[in-house]
Amino acid sequence: MDQVKQGFIVPVFNHGKPAVSVTEKLAAHGLPIILVDDGSNEETKAYLAKIAAEHPLVVLVTLKKNIGKGGAVKAGIKKAHELGLTHILQVDADGQHDTGRAGFFLEESAAHPEAFISGRPEYDSSVPKSRKNGRKVANTWAKIVTLSSNITDVLCGFRVYPVEPTWRIIQRTFIDNRMGFDVEILVRLYWKRVPIRFCPVQVTYPEDGLSHFHPLWSNVRISIVFTRLCIGMFIRLPIFIIFVFRNKRDKK
Repeated sequence: MDQVKQGFIVPVFNHGKPAVSVTEKLAAHGLPIILVDDGSNEETKAYLAKIAAEHPLVVLVTLKKNIGKGGAVKAGIKKAHELGLTHILQVDADGQHDTGRAGFFLEESAAHPEAFISGRPEYDSSVPKSRKNGRKVANTWAKIVTLSSNITDVLCGFRVYPVEPTWRIIQRTFIDNRMGFDVEILVRLYWKRVPIRFCPVQVTYPEDGLSHFHPLWSNVRISIVFTRLCIGMFIRLPIFIIFVFRNKRDKK
């Protein structure tokens, strides 16, 4: 692989103040930060314009209307491709993730440039029980559609994408624009035989935090995504069986 050129993506929808805090912490790494304004309110737009003016490495991408977290990340990946970045660390704007782990994730990505590096959440007592249980269900389905017991989390928004294979999938395949995106892009990268590595990251749910995860409709969208992935899995089943057999044989 050519020289590794890393950066960050922060999708933002009405998280003006926490997004500024996240951006300030990431700026210490001296890497490009792509802030994607996903049709936010005027207050958030003002916050983002200010932070972009203060930091020359911040690139602000503005979407005219809200299209969802997945759509915002897609826009960020497109911009990363245009900027010639090879790897991009996605960080949610609400401040849930321990940004102190960014350096470690970037080092892991540099050491394994062919891989997708995904966070494996370590929760404190602030995590809502419904979110934790829902995640267990999603992870179980991910194991089914990948025929792999190595998929430990599909929903964590703290992850490093290798830009080129991700951009190719986004261009050629319909991927959910909202909460199903994190699930679907991980599974499709796995199907393309991109190695996936999981590393722990602490996750905290702020008491006054704004969450765009809807207990009903977000889970409905994720269920629809898994339905499509199950159909795709059955189509690919002969290839999967050969791939799994070869992996087991190579490990002996």
